[in-house]
This record gives sequence, structure tokens and C-alpha cells, in this order.
Amino acid sequence: MSTSAHLRTVLADTLTGGGTLTDPAWREAAAAVPRELFLGSYFTQVPGSSPTRYLPVRQGEDGWLEGIYTDRTLITQLDGRVRPCDVTDSSVTGDPTSSSTLPSLVLRMWQQLGVEAGQTVLEIGTGTGYSTALGAHRLGDDRLTSIEYDPVVGRAAASALKAAGYAPRLVVGDGLRGDPHASVNTYDRLIATCSVRYVPTAWLHQVKPGGKILVTLSGWSYASGLALLTVTGPGTAAGRFLPGYTSFMIARPHDRPPRPALALLPGAERPSRIDPAVIGTWTGGWVAQLAVPAAERMGAGAEQILWDVSTGSQARTAPGPEGGWTVVQRGPVRLWDRVEAAIRLWQAAGEPHQEGFGVTVSDARQRVWIGAEGGPGWDLPV
Repeated sequence: MSTSAHLRTVLADTLTGGGTLTDPAWREAAAAVPRELFLGSYFTQVPGSSPTRYLPVRQGEDGWLEGIYTDRTLITQLDGRVRPCDVTDSSVTGDPTSSSTLPSLVLRMWQQLGVEAGQTVLEIGTGTGYSTALGAHRLGDDRLTSIEYDPVVGRAAASALKAAGYAPRLVVGDGLRGDPHASVNTYDRLIATCSVRYVPTAWLHQVKPGGKILVTLSGWSYASGLALLTVTGPGTAAGRFLPGYTSFMIARPHDRPPRPALALLPGAERPSRIDPAVIGTWTGGWVAQLAVPAAERMGAGAEQILWDVSTGSQARTAPGPEGGWTVVQRGPVRLWDRVEAAIRLWQAAGEPHQEGFGVTVSDARQRVWIGAEGGPGWDLPV
């Protein structure tokens, strides 16, 4: 049977050989931090289940340790309360609300943050504590503060960090408000392991001018983009989105509000000027979300559904009877009109992936743009 130390070394070597780890200090952290201390149990998805069902994998069971050192995200909580140890049936349904992100993504983000020895870091989203342990190993306990929203998750992370021999400063609270005990210009770097709809103002003041913020911007359609921003002054920042495909669970204060069951209602019908399937792609869905940030997207392929629960506005597409596609819209916001306009701007720019986008942030406005700051863009829902 493989030991933890052996599996850690294999994982570190694999991530180094694959190009994820380029900094020897982070490779050493990957080989040193025992991930199993942060994952007593976890859920795995039942393949092909609908609705999605999850199997609990408990400590000591066959495959438990090997699964931990597979480079994948492991779900640790469902519906804000259900943990693997709580499940008595063979499987359970629910929405993931806490997880241990796949090690390659965690380590890649730490490298992208560009943190150097001696700098101070604020981490938003302690989660299981594994990412926090990596940061504490690399930087030292006294250089890292981590904030966790969920007190149950926070207590478990604190226990795991202590067992692993790390003692960074831990806070339980709303990380979107920043460090409740910090003043302005406290941190050199901020890294978020949850996604947000816009960059919280507190972050812009607690990170020093010239400091960096690494955050995933997302929304109620759950499209995501990872951005690296430089703080340019009190309350202001600018940056670019990074290559790749990064997604995180949205911070609970930024998640969509509760909604009733969807009822598709009649509306005005017309031909669609774009192929609806484009908003099912990674960047196409991102552009659509920028255009209608209060809408939730459902459906697939040619049959897309957009629903803005705040206004009751709806849009739904379907294949046309003689080719092409149709769209039915109702409500005060013509959702598909806005999506079409945004998609066509993006297509006219050559359909760049997200590294072709940037973001400018201030206390008054946050704007994502294509190409250059003066290019086509959309305001985030601040």
C-alpha cells in the first residue's frame, strides 16, 4: 500500500513534470503538506446520475488515500450542512457548498499570485485548510491570514492545520468585508478561493498600492474568469484575465437569491441573430453573463433559457422550423437582445479567450473590457 509521503512526492513530481509547478519552493510545499489531514472524508460523484448523486468516501476505506492524491477537486460539504460522515444511505443528492480544490489549481494560483518571501497575504476562503497550509509552509505562519465564512468549516480547518503543524492567523467571518482587524494598506497580496460577482471594496483598501489581488469573477449563470489585478491606489485596481479555465463556488453573500420553480411563459417571438449554442461555450457563456448579470442560464445547445428572477424577465431559444433559431422574450428586460449585442461585439473582436479581456475597478464602477480599456465592455453588478 502506498504511503502518504510517497503519494505526496509522486503528486509533486507529476505537477512539476506537467509544467504546473515551476517554482521549487512550491514544489517542496506540495511534497510536504499531507492533504489527507484536511480530508477526513469526501464525496465522489455517481457517474451518470440525474439528479447528481454523491457517494461518501470515508477515512480508511479502500481507495480513500489514493483518491486524496489524485489531482481533482473533492467535495466536502453539500447544502451548507451535509458532510460525508453525516450520510447513512449509500448516496445522497445536494448542491456542493465546500470543497478541497484540485492541488494543481491551488498551486498554480499561488504561483500566479507572485508572492515573495517576507510579503503578507490575505486568503479569502480557508475551506479545508489545504491551500492555507501550502501558503503557510511557503511563507511562514506569521505572513498569512485566512478568513472562512462557515464556522463549522473554519473549526475543522483550524484543527487540521494544527495537526499538520501550521499556525497561520485564522478568522471566521465574511471575507468579502476583508480582515475585520486590519487597517488600510495591510497586505501585499490577496488570494480568493471562492468566486465573486465583483471585487469587494474592502479588498481594494486593505491591499497596498502596487499589491496584487487574484480572484475568480463569476455570476448567477456560473461562468467564471480568473483575474490578476494590481492595486493602483486607494479603492482602485486594474488587471487582466489569465489563460486557462478556473472556476470556484461563488461566495455565499454573492450567490443568487432563492427562487421559485421556473414557469416558462408566453412572450414576443423573433429569429435569433446568433447561434444560441455559443453561450454554452466557456467564453461565450462568460460574455453572456457580463451582458445580463442578474440572469440565470439554463438549457443547452440550441435550447437556452435565461431568467432574471428580480424582474421576471425571460428568454428562451429553440431551433427554427426552417433552419436558424427563434427566441421568445418577455418582461421589462429583453435579455436576449443584450446577449446578442454582447456576443456580436465579442465575435467582431475575434472571439478571444478570457486572456483577451481586462478589468478596471474603482469605488464608483467596475468594468470588464475586451482588448484595451477603451474597448467594448460591460459593468459588473456592484
